[in-house]
Amino acid sequence: MTTKKRILTGDRPTGRLHLGHYVGSLQNRVKLQEEYDTFILIADIQALTTHFERPELIRDSIYQVAIDNLSVGLDPEKSTLVWQSHVPAIAELTVFYSMLVSVNTLRHNPTVKTEAAQYGYDDLTYGFLGYPVSQSADITFCNANVVPVGDDQLPHMELTRKLVRRFNDMYAPVLIEPEVMLSSCSRLMGLDGNAKMGKSLGNAIYLSDSAEDVAAKVKTALTDPARISVKDKGTPEVCVVSKYHSVFNATEYDNICEMCRNAQIGCVACKKNLAEKLNALLEPFREKRAYYETHQDQVRQIIEAGTAKANLIGNETVRKVKEAMHLKLD
Repeated sequence: MTTKKRILTGDRPTGRLHLGHYVGSLQNRVKLQEEYDTFILIADIQALTTHFERPELIRDSIYQVAIDNLSVGLDPEKSTLVWQSHVPAIAELTVFYSMLVSVNTLRHNPTVKTEAAQYGYDDLTYGFLGYPVSQSADITFCNANVVPVGDDQLPHMELTRKLVRRFNDMYAPVLIEPEVMLSSCSRLMGLDGNAKMGKSLGNAIYLSDSAEDVAAKVKTALTDPARISVKDKGTPEVCVVSKYHSVFNATEYDNICEMCRNAQIGCVACKKNLAEKLNALLEPFREKRAYYETHQDQVRQIIEAGTAKANLIGNETVRKVKEAMHLKLD
């Protein structure tokens, strides 16, 4: 019997998940659970690096992120949901790994620098600067073979691989060096034309939004600014609605673009079409969400069971690490 390779991915619980998360990771995550032993980390420690002043937001989001994952098709029989801060092995490994990386290496990490600028951090906290080390612990505590990432996370993965190689060379080969699965999914831009759909940017459609909310939000989406009336010929290449059609309405996309260029469809009708397609996608998710929201004890049990499984694996990893470092009492 062939043992499945283990894959690790996850989400920061700083609010409900949106279509950008679905396009970027969730839809692929659902497919991958059929092929891999899947671990989904609800990364509340990582969320604290940027939201340490709002722990109540993180606590309230734990269930919402879990429900979002379950709603889109994550099967708790195939995927293990793990509450990060309830796995002591991650914290222990973070401390051990911190001895193997320099402060300068962390300061020059391009992702850390980009995110520091994004949040306006001039004076970095120890936790923020070192969160790539914590991510290495996230990946290695459960012996993950594969980690799906976007381009922006490649520096973190390279750090993890270097830490694993250094540990194994210095002490003993007890850690698995993870492979990178580079995401082929494109990033979904915000309704306002911002390059990124984000929780804090007010430009997102959430997986939990009602049909009415979706329709109202789509109406606000940025279109071709040069197109004033229905009779004006449009330029789909500069229209956010057109880009959403390419992702969520691929079968009609070429025809819609052609009609737009020839002034055969107006922006109102185009947006209505898009809202219908989005709601058709989201409706099954809403039905599952409605179930889990009325069965939150079941959600809690799923998280607790997954975290208990993770702790058994993590404790064994820490045992091997301590033994390799001669920190285990005889």
